[in-house]
Amino acid sequence: MKFKRLAEYFEKIEKTASRLEMTGLLAELFKEVSVEEIDLAVYLSLGMMRPKFEGIEFNLAEKMMLRVVSAAYKTKLKTTTEEYKKTGNFGEVVANLAQPGQDANLTVAQVYKRLLDIAMDEGLGSQDRKVNNMAKLLNDLDSLSSGYAVRIPINNLRLGFSDMTILDALSWMAKGDKSLRPELERAFNVCADIGEIAKVFKESGLPGISGIRAKIGVPIRPAKSERLPSAAKIVEKLEVFGVEGKWDGLRVQIHLDKTKNESAGWRRKTKSLFEEEKYLVRIFSRNLDNTTAMFPEIAKAVAELPVKSVILDGEAVGYDPKTGKLLGFQETVQRKRKHGVALKAEEVPVKVFVYDILFLDGEMVMGKTFRERRKMLEKVMSGVKEGLELAEQEIISDAKRLRELMIKYLKMGLEGVMCKKLTTAYQAGARNFNWVKLKKATEGELVDTIDAVVMGYYAGKGKRTGFGVGAFLVGVTDGEKIGSIAKIGTGLTDEQWQELKARSTKLETRNKPAEYLVDKNLEPDVWLKPELVTEILADEITKSPIHAFGLALRFPRLVNFRDDKNLSEATSKRELEKLFKMQKNTT
Repeated sequence: MKFKRLAEYFEKIEKTASRLEMTGLLAELFKEVSVEEIDLAVYLSLGMMRPKFEGIEFNLAEKMMLRVVSAAYKTKLKTTTEEYKKTGNFGEVVANLAQPGQDANLTVAQVYKRLLDIAMDEGLGSQDRKVNNMAKLLNDLDSLSSGYAVRIPINNLRLGFSDMTILDALSWMAKGDKSLRPELERAFNVCADIGEIAKVFKESGLPGISGIRAKIGVPIRPAKSERLPSAAKIVEKLEVFGVEGKWDGLRVQIHLDKTKNESAGWRRKTKSLFEEEKYLVRIFSRNLDNTTAMFPEIAKAVAELPVKSVILDGEAVGYDPKTGKLLGFQETVQRKRKHGVALKAEEVPVKVFVYDILFLDGEMVMGKTFRERRKMLEKVMSGVKEGLELAEQEIISDAKRLRELMIKYLKMGLEGVMCKKLTTAYQAGARNFNWVKLKKATEGELVDTIDAVVMGYYAGKGKRTGFGVGAFLVGVTDGEKIGSIAKIGTGLTDEQWQELKARSTKLETRNKPAEYLVDKNLEPDVWLKPELVTEILADEITKSPIHAFGLALRFPRLVNFRDDKNLSEATSKRELEKLFKMQKNTT
């Protein structure tokens, strides 16, 4: 397929606000594109070059892209900058500056390769080479194509859909409806590479999709928990179940392969790959980032496991090296860094509390019951030394004992407890009552916190003038949309206001993002891209005539910035409505 044709599809998709029409356009695109290029078209449509977990970044900031555009169209940097200030959209800048008739008739594969080469270029002089090669690419494309190509390296394509819409479109491509979505989503949950899912489905249909299995090096989308308002309700729902602590740390999925088998997926090298002579390991975050290089002590501890290959699910928690006391999330999250890793590892060492096993010695074991997986996990973890710890578990069937365990874990500094059915399989990517969390809830507070997306902020007044921000607007998700639920202007320390401003500055955008649902009377002074997730505590959820989904938070306050979560991990409208219904119950 010619890249120009792909750009034409992008233009049609960007012009529609209808989810159904958008899905239909993607389905048409997937029908038209070849098997050899469908994965490339999928990655490009999502504004990326490879799956997120491979960590490929262009490292081309907006200032460098201004240099690219100036070099491509032989304009002064000042002129290009002024054009950009007018619109805030590089696509429009390119459309205004590009010469008519410009088109080298490049294919999707050719453009993809050139973009990937630019992204992978590193070392001495790489920044100048990136600018020059990106400028050459724009020169070889027509104005429409270059208008979309220029937005990919700066993470600004944002056509308004996500992985889930891709799965819907693949189903529409084959059946004309969403009936195949469950099978496609099951495959995507165990192999979180949306391009590979598309390629396999295009080439082999459902038989190919049903054959997709977990493999070392490709993350499995983690299982999620549901909420119930009280110990009594949990016992009523689960009857007999395992109880573990709920740590306030970083979710980690650990992959280990000691065989170096080519089929295990290790031949595709990435910058963040941790590799030693005798073993290979990757550590993925909750939102599927490759964080291996951030946790060298975990990687070394994993090598001691008595297995050939394994995938483990657990929680990394920082601890005081002098006292052994577990640290809170804000201290643990300091370990998420690219620089100064060794020094910070000494200051804030981490240990992983391992609570599930998904893959063992070449076999996917997610389909086994939790009771069976626990026995396998206990065997794998026997004799493990420093760095990894088997999560303590007790099987119970009464509310009194559950409350006692809740108090025990709260005294240890944990968030609460996690209650797990013993008879169910691990359901990757699913949120259901196989796992139920019970967190600390004091009188007048919700039974859980809200993971809300920061949508924008308001200018500060008085003392907050110095912070540059006086309040901020947060929302929850509903499919691809994000609707407001609270304007927060109190409950933050001076340090938190300063941090909010610093984080917000990097995400500012000229125009209101298309996915935002905000009443005109609530519109902030500065809009932000939907990338910052915060943990919010509130007294209750109330009905609201002004917020997007008819619900709002009463007395909301900031708990944490959740760097370990992205939009897919944010609280949804459906979850908010559930919390609204259950908040009157007591523990």
